[in-house]
Amino acid sequence: MELVEPAPAKLNLALHVRGKLPDGRHAIETIFAFCTDGDNLAVTAADELTLDVAGPFAGELGSPEDNLVLRAALLLKERAGVGQGAALTLTKFLPVASGIGGGSADAAAALRLLTRVWNIDPSIAQEVAPELGSDVPACLLSMTARGEGAGDALQLVDAGVSGSPVLLINPRAEVSTREVFERWDGEDKGPLGDWRDGRNDLEPIAVEMVPLIGAVLAWLSIQVGTTFIRMSGSGATCFALFESEEARDAAVTAVPREWWKLASFIR
Repeated sequence: MELVEPAPAKLNLALHVRGKLPDGRHAIETIFAFCTDGDNLAVTAADELTLDVAGPFAGELGSPEDNLVLRAALLLKERAGVGQGAALTLTKFLPVASGIGGGSADAAAALRLLTRVWNIDPSIAQEVAPELGSDVPACLLSMTARGEGAGDALQLVDAGVSGSPVLLINPRAEVSTREVFERWDGEDKGPLGDWRDGRNDLEPIAVEMVPLIGAVLAWLSIQVGTTFIRMSGSGATCFALFESEEARDAAVTAVPREWWKLASFIR
């Protein structure tokens, strides 16, 4: 029997870079939100642990052996002392290196799915998640949350956006998260309060690196019915919340053909 687990796209409603942590990572304050759509991860019983990759963005990933999904599965298997394997299939609908947590969401989906399949304590997945990446704990929850520290110290919040229609657009440009953070000027521009009054401190850096991001933001700003517009994470994906599904769908039909788009809702 095949089981399927969604890997919802992650959005940063705001992202403030506050400084550096003792381990060298950047200290941030962010509000995570998640879409109802994203990648999918399926599993069937098997003696060995394997990963196949399919979907429109499968070709942009490296070898399955280097995929974060397999790394997550191997770490969980080792930590839980599991003897059995699993045949995993990742269907990749989200673009790679796009600021919407694709790899982290996929790894988190693997932790959730294999916790069920192998019948192990969910706390083991919670222990493993931070070792896989700063966004993986938030993606493991896949619920609206405030993230502090490196983004992995989480507190569930009600941002008032659940059910909101959302449009994600990526100009088909990859942005290096590491390079964006390295270009941060070190200035703490202040704490995160209400996310609607917040900012994404990485947005101007990413726009300078990839001017097409600015073009996407400008395009979204002239669409009818938007209530909020921002770049997510380190880019290059930008998003807009809409006052209605009809307004969002009208915008979808006008998205330039060369840009990737996803019409969804906030979970």
